[in-house]
Amino acid sequence: MSRSGQPEIELLNAQGMEIVIVASNWHREIMDALISSATDYCVSAGAEIRVVRVPGSFEIPIAASAAIDDDVDAVIALGVIIRGETPHFEYVAQGVTQGLVSLMIESGTPIGFGVLTCDNEKQAIDRAGLPGSKEDKGKEAAYAAIATALMLQTEFDAQ
Repeated sequence: MSRSGQPEIELLNAQGMEIVIVASNWHREIMDALISSATDYCVSAGAEIRVVRVPGSFEIPIAASAAIDDDVDAVIALGVIIRGETPHFEYVAQGVTQGLVSLMIESGTPIGFGVLTCDNEKQAIDRAGLPGSKEDKGKEAAYAAIATALMLQTEFDAQ
């Protein structure tokens, strides 16, 4: 797990922003931790948030699309995909990633990507922001969504 080059996660001002967290139901303990840290960051930044749960990671793009249609400022996508014995992992990971990237580009709405794609549960726990975890991908995804939304507002809406 490389953390070299990672930017500092500062507390941004997201006052007045509406953000939807779209989160999978699989791997409940890991997901609850990711949601908690993303929520805590957004609330501390002053954003209004809503959490929407979907059955699995594959359903995240459709829920993110509906949130964007509801005119939110940003979406945070949270999920856990753990490699198994079949190619299912690759199909789901690729589908979710491509779906979210396409949606973000087409809509112009930032999506913080907090979908963990891991070889095993320990790797996911190490990234979930739980006690003893090495990383907090929920917080990182929240920061990325808000930072991108703020950049778009200041760099492109002001022209």
